[in-house]
Amino acid sequence: MSAVQPAYSWLRRAALVDELFHEVYTPGWEGAYGAIGDAYLFAATGDSALLRFHSAEHPVTALSNGNWVDDRAWACLAELAWWDVTGRKNMLWVADAVQRYREARSAGMLSNHEGYWAWYNYPPGGGNRSFTNSNMNQMVSVACRLYEATGERRYLDDARLVWDGDRKTPGVEGRLYRGKGLWVGRAGLAAFGNELPWEGTGYCAIGASLYRVTRDRKYKEIVVTTARRILEPGTGWVDPVDYFQLRMDGNGAFVNFLMDAYFLAPRDLEDVPGKVEKMLEHVWTNHHHAAAVTLHRESDHGIRNGWNPSGGEDGYGVDEIGTVHAQGEAVRAFGVFSYFKAGGSRSF
Repeated sequence: MSAVQPAYSWLRRAALVDELFHEVYTPGWEGAYGAIGDAYLFAATGDSALLRFHSAEHPVTALSNGNWVDDRAWACLAELAWWDVTGRKNMLWVADAVQRYREARSAGMLSNHEGYWAWYNYPPGGGNRSFTNSNMNQMVSVACRLYEATGERRYLDDARLVWDGDRKTPGVEGRLYRGKGLWVGRAGLAAFGNELPWEGTGYCAIGASLYRVTRDRKYKEIVVTTARRILEPGTGWVDPVDYFQLRMDGNGAFVNFLMDAYFLAPRDLEDVPGKVEKMLEHVWTNHHHAAAVTLHRESDHGIRNGWNPSGGEDGYGVDEIGTVHAQGEAVRAFGVFSYFKAGGSRSF
C-alpha cells in the first residue's frame, strides 16, 4: 500500500474510526478530544450527522469540566471549534466557554505562585499544582479564541501574560523555553508530573493561537523552530522512518499540535503533513504489518492509545484499544489530517 493516500481514502478512514468513537462516547475530556476531531471532519465534509451528534444528541455544552484545568480547556476548545466551523453564529457555545474560563480564573487557577505565570490545576495552597504544564496552558489557546469571539481585551491580556509574563514575573517562555525549539521542564511520569509532555509540542498550538491574534512574529518563530526540532529524528523523540512519537500516549493531541504549527507556517513547515501521513499510515497498517502490538484493530477500527509498535510507552492507558480515550485521540488525529487532505488550511 502506498504511503501517500488520496483525500477520499483518509476521509473514509477517519469516518471508520469515528463510528466506534460515537459508540463509546462519554462527555469527559476524552469526548472533547473526539469532538475537536469531528469539527475538522465536519469542515471537510459538511456531514450534518456530525453536527447533530455534537449539538443535539451529545451537545458539547454538556461536556464535563473534569478534575484538571486541561480537561476544562479541551471542553472549551471543542465548543469554540464547533462555533468556528459552523459559521461563528451559535454564540451559546461561546457563552458556555466563557463561563468555564471565568470560573477557573476566578478560582485563582491563573497564578504566578510558583515564580512564573501559568495556569494551575488548583489555586495557591491547593493540591497538585505542577501537572503537565503545556496541557494546563491550553487555556491560553482558549483565551485567544475567546478574544476572537468576543473582542474583549481581557482574554488577550491573559494569554500574553502567561506566555510573556510581566515586569516582575516571567511567563512560560522565560521559565521553560531554552531556544532553538527546546522546552525544558521538571521530569516525571507523563500522567503525574511531567511538566512538558510531548517535549513541549503543545506550545506549537498555544504559540499559533497567539500569533493568530497578535501577528507578533516572535510566537511564529518559536512555533516553527519547536515543530522542526520535534520532528527531527536526531532529537530521539520520533521514529526516523514513520515519525510516530516513541514515548507517550496523547497522539491525537500530538498530531493536532503539529498541524496547528503547519497551518500557521505552511511554507516554513512544508514537510510536516508528509511526516504526519507516514505516522498515520504506520498506525493504519499496524506498522506495515510488523507491529508487536495491535495499533489498528481491523474488526471495528479501534485504535491503540500508544502508537509505538513495540509498546512500552508512558501515559494513561497506552495499551487500550478503542476505548473513549484511545478513540477520541484517534478521531482528533485522523480528523485534522483528513481535513488537510481535503484542502483545509487553518486551525479551529
